[in-house]
Amino acid sequence: MKTEDDGSFKRAPSSYRNVVEKGGKHEPEADRYHLYVSYACPWATRTLIVRKLKGLENIISVSVVSPRMGERGWPFASADPYPDADEDPFNQSSHVRDLYLKVEPNYGGRFTVPVLWDKKLHTIVNNESSEIIRMFNTAFNHLLPEEKVKVDLYPSELRAEIDAVNEWIYPNINNGVYRSGFATTQDAYSKAVHEVFEALDRVEEILNGKEYLVGDRLTEADVRLWVTLIRFDPVYVGHFKCNLRTIRDGYPLTHKYTQKLYWNNDAFKSSTNFDHIKTHYYWSHPMINPTRVVPAGPVPNILPL
Repeated sequence: MKTEDDGSFKRAPSSYRNVVEKGGKHEPEADRYHLYVSYACPWATRTLIVRKLKGLENIISVSVVSPRMGERGWPFASADPYPDADEDPFNQSSHVRDLYLKVEPNYGGRFTVPVLWDKKLHTIVNNESSEIIRMFNTAFNHLLPEEKVKVDLYPSELRAEIDAVNEWIYPNINNGVYRSGFATTQDAYSKAVHEVFEALDRVEEILNGKEYLVGDRLTEADVRLWVTLIRFDPVYVGHFKCNLRTIRDGYPLTHKYTQKLYWNNDAFKSSTNFDHIKTHYYWSHPMINPTRVVPAGPVPNILPL
C-alpha cells in the first residue's frame, strides 16, 4: 500500500501489458492460457465474470488463491489451505509472487492478481484486468459457438460512451473506496469518501428508467462497476469507512441493479464468494483492522430479489 505525503492513496500501475492476439507473440489458442485470481479481489473478479459470460471456461483454466494475503502476498492452497482455494497446478508456486519472480527474478513491482499466464511460453501475458477482459471479449471468438461470439461487452457503437463512464467510475468508485479506506489523514479521507458518494449519486441518476449503464445492454461498464457494488455493504461501508449510506438502504435503483445481475446472471453469482471477500479485507489489512476480526454482518450479504 502506497500513500502520498498528504495521506492520499495512490495505486501503482500494472506491470505486464502484453496482448493475446492473432499473429502476435501470444496466439489465441484453446488450453494455452491460465488465469490466476482471487475471489476477494474486485479487479480479478472482473476477469472471472467475463470468462463466464463469453463461455471460455473450457478454453482458459483458472486457479483461485487463498483470501488471507500476508507478508508474502497472495498464497495458494499449498501455503494456506483455505476453503475454495486452489494449488498452482502448473508452476507449483506457494504464492503469486513466485510467478512474477519466475518470469523476472529481479522483479520489483507489485505481486497482484489477476495474472494471465501463457502455459506454452511459461510467462505472464498481462496483469491488468481492464485489458484482460477486452482480450476475453474478442480474442477467442474463433473458438466459440455463435451465441457466445455475439456476446460483445465492448461494441464499437458504444465504445465512446463506455469509455466515458469508465473514466469517472474507476477513480471515484472502483478505486475511490480504496482511496477512502487507505487514507491516512482526515483531509484525504474526507475528499475521497465524498467523491465516492457523489459518484454513486450519479449512478443512481443514470439507472433511473434503465437496466444497464450504457445503452440497453450489458457491457463491460456494468461488469466494472458491479464488482465494487457487490462488496460495498459487506466490506467498504465498515472496513473502508464508506459509511455515508449503504447501497441497500441509500440507493434503491443501484441496489436493484446489483441484485438483478447477481440473482439473474450466473456469471456474476458464481464469481462471488462472500467468505473470501470479507475474510480478505478484514484479515489482510492489519494496518486498518489489527485484530483481524471479521464482522458477522450484513445479514444477508445480498438481499433476495
